[in-house]
Amino acid sequence: MSRSWERKVRKNMSHLSQQQKKRGTSGYVPEASRIDRFKGRNYILPIVIVIFIGFYMYMNSLTPELGQNDTLLWVTAGCYILLAMLFFFRRPYLNVGKNYVQSRRLTGDKRLEPGAIKRITVQPGFIAIEQTKGPAWSFSKLLNRFPTDDMAERLQQFAREHHIDIQKK
Repeated sequence: MSRSWERKVRKNMSHLSQQQKKRGTSGYVPEASRIDRFKGRNYILPIVIVIFIGFYMYMNSLTPELGQNDTLLWVTAGCYILLAMLFFFRRPYLNVGKNYVQSRRLTGDKRLEPGAIKRITVQPGFIAIEQTKGPAWSFSKLLNRFPTDDMAERLQQFAREHHIDIQKK
């Protein structure tokens, strides 16, 4: 397609989407720009942090002579509770687009192109995406409450499109 034709198509599609939004229906999303997002829920780490702060408070209550100034103790406990809430409400996810896979890692959002993926391993309740460089990304139904069945279907389709090795166990 020529560029001018692509611009006309894009302009008409945006006009059509605006009309559909005014009518209350959802706008048209072309297959090429569709992103499938699978969300999980992190609950293990917040529980561990709350148990840790409970243990910390208990150990501090055993030594009354150190507990004269409790302000710093309560500030520390409050900060750990805020950290646990941050990990609980900041949900992990996996985005599968046309030419990439994106996820939230501990150090931030990371994106993998098809060339950087060595293999995708699918097991019941568990999915691993192995990189050519770096550690594997793992998504678990037990630890992070991911919808692994839906994710497996979409990742198999992604692997077929980009000729990536996929293992089923």
